Amino acid sequence: MLVHYRVRREERKRVTAMNRRVPKDIDEYLERHSNEDQRLLRQMRATIHKVAPEATEKISYGIPTFYLNGNLVHFAAFANHIGFYPTSSGIAAFKKQLGPYKCSKGAVQFPKDKPLPLTLVTKIVKFRVKGNLNK
Repeated sequence: MLVHYRVRREERKRVTAMNRRVPKDIDEYLERHSNEDQRLLRQMRATIHKVAPEATEKISYGIPTFYLNGNLVHFAAFANHIGFYPTSSGIAAFKKQLGPYKCSKGAVQFPKDKPLPLTLVTKIVKFRVKGNLNK
């Protein structure tokens, strides 16, 4: 029994260490998540890409990021929500529309048990594109 426990503990350590390693790109980030999380993350990615096709994709702060004359937006999967990070300017500009969601200075949490507000994400990304291009 003790040996079995140690094997399971070592396996957990290995999996945790692998997940802590920064993914090389957004595709690798997606692969680390469940099918349902992948579906939601792909929706976010496609929506952002449609609004900002000239933006480049990268991993920044360990999460998917779109870059256009600076960081444009970030997004990520968590246990109960999809995090969306349009900076403090994006949150402030859409404060009323973001009312139903948990927000902080530069982040918003979209619950996984509800459809993603992709129309709102589109508006916020358009706002961020305009701001970044005017830098």
